[in-house]
Amino acid sequence: MSQNPYHDDRGNKDASITKRHGVGEIPTRKGGKSRPAPGGPFLIGDAMTGGYGKGPDILHDCTVSVDRGEIAVIVGPNGAGKSTAMKAVFGMLDVRSGSVRLDGEDITALSPQDRVAKGMGFVPQNNNIFTSLSVEENLEMGAFIRRDDISGTMEQVFDLFPILREKRRQAAGELSGGQRQQVAVGRALMTRPKVLMLDEPTAGVSPIVMDELFDRIIEVARTGIPILMVEQNARQALEIADKGYVLVQGQNAYTGTGKELLADPEVRKSFLGG
Repeated sequence: MSQNPYHDDRGNKDASITKRHGVGEIPTRKGGKSRPAPGGPFLIGDAMTGGYGKGPDILHDCTVSVDRGEIAVIVGPNGAGKSTAMKAVFGMLDVRSGSVRLDGEDITALSPQDRVAKGMGFVPQNNNIFTSLSVEENLEMGAFIRRDDISGTMEQVFDLFPILREKRRQAAGELSGGQRQQVAVGRALMTRPKVLMLDEPTAGVSPIVMDELFDRIIEVARTGIPILMVEQNARQALEIADKGYVLVQGQNAYTGTGKELLADPEVRKSFLGG
């Protein structure tokens, strides 16, 4: 068996990899604190309704979740609220009703920074790397919350994305789009996250690069790390998904396994091109 945890069997439940025991209570915005909330999926945005600032609600009783070792994908038409649901789970907009729970804790009141400290790794669609820094420096920035030796994790990232080892001294802004995405995912993995959240990881890349990125995402999930992902390439994403959510106008329209949604005639007709 490889020494790299990203190459172990699919669905590995090794708790040492997923870092089950997070940090202690952390001061948050609005005085918020996490609260025990046992039971349910490892990560869930439960019945979320909310929007940005004082604007109208974009999400309406929306629920998305993912368990250890799973890949859960959020798909739907443009403007369906997919990225908004992801940002709500990460604390980037107000959840006016509903809750977000991570590994048995209610983290609805926590800021995004505090959610990172609790074990959430988030890769936004845009502006997700430091273009003027080298690949290696980007990865080092990803480990900013750690105080231990990060060299082992960096080697695991290089094993997962061999091209990054080759280009470790090169400015990240000089890389191709697919290579930049690898840097962004690798940087998130440097935190040793309990859960990895990816917003449109294959946006703007070629089909070949998309397939390669999906292969690497599967390898990460094999370690037991849950992955929650928003994707425009719905058919391809559902093919690797354990669980899928189709959103329409900020609401759950269809939920099921990836295979179930791919086989559903209404889903195929409305969202997958027949």
